[in-house]
Amino acid sequence: MSERFFPDSMPAPLASATTLPWWEAAAEHRLVVQRCTSCEHTRHPPAPICPECRSGESDWKEVSGRGEVYTFTIVHRPIAAGQELPYLVAVIALEGSGGLRIISNLVGVDPGEVAIGLPVEVVWEEMSADLAIPRFRPVSEEEPR
Repeated sequence: MSERFFPDSMPAPLASATTLPWWEAAAEHRLVVQRCTSCEHTRHPPAPICPECRSGESDWKEVSGRGEVYTFTIVHRPIAAGQELPYLVAVIALEGSGGLRIISNLVGVDPGEVAIGLPVEVVWEEMSADLAIPRFRPVSEEEPR
């Protein structure tokens, strides 16, 4: 089991027919984005119809899980019992995704050290055998970008 960042009392996300492939990839620790097979526009969150060309045909493109903080907020009120405060919610601009951004949590960093443009990488929080949730942490200085 991976390191836990949030308490067990956090509600689990729900999958739909549209988002199930995304959650299945996440359970394998793969970060994917949906790509229209007609116009190649990428999108997140997953949706049944391409917002660019209105096609209903799509596939999934794996991305590296690296990116940078586009914006963030520091949360001082819990949404679940036992949640440590404060915690960080960020919009991450993903590398190699066609300009997509994903909303997630920043972990492993002091809130006072976060800045827009901070390089980050995905880290997976395993909630159960079937559910892993992507969080992001600062890229280690030892690791090349």
